Amino acid sequence: MQEKLKSIKLLLLDVDGILTDGSIIINDRGEETKVFHVRDGHGLKLVQRSGIRVGLLTGRESGVVAHRSAELGIDLVIQGAKDKLEKFDQLLQQENLKAEQVAYLGDDLIDLPVLRRAGFSATASDGIVEVREMVDYVATLPGGRGAVREVCELLLRANGAWERVTARYQR
Repeated sequence: MQEKLKSIKLLLLDVDGILTDGSIIINDRGEETKVFHVRDGHGLKLVQRSGIRVGLLTGRESGVVAHRSAELGIDLVIQGAKDKLEKFDQLLQQENLKAEQVAYLGDDLIDLPVLRRAGFSATASDGIVEVREMVDYVATLPGGRGAVREVCELLLRANGAWERVTARYQR
């Protein structure tokens, strides 16, 4: 697992069930809300500081996702991906990456093709059984509740970047 993590240039995430707990809250005006965990967001910022790019690949379309990704400085955002593998292959070509250079976090059936193809695959502790059984790593924490941060730290430690990107907090 450590060797796989050392070659990662892009951390790609599903949104619902990974970056969130999978809940979609819709009020009586039809406005959608999602809940994000601040530590997951900070983990993504640490990964970006290390020089690894972060992207989102989601099957749904949501203004909330656009807002959160902008807030985190994530400019690689693919929404409405009904065929995630097709979008993943396009992304590899567009970014001049090999599948082995991408870590992907997903939690449901739609994610399986990309999880099989990515260089490193992971899911949250509450990902579906079919996903948990085939990924390289299952986080101890659930989606939207620290799973992303856990994988970010794993990636940073494997690449020897943890001390460097957290040095400002160690004073």
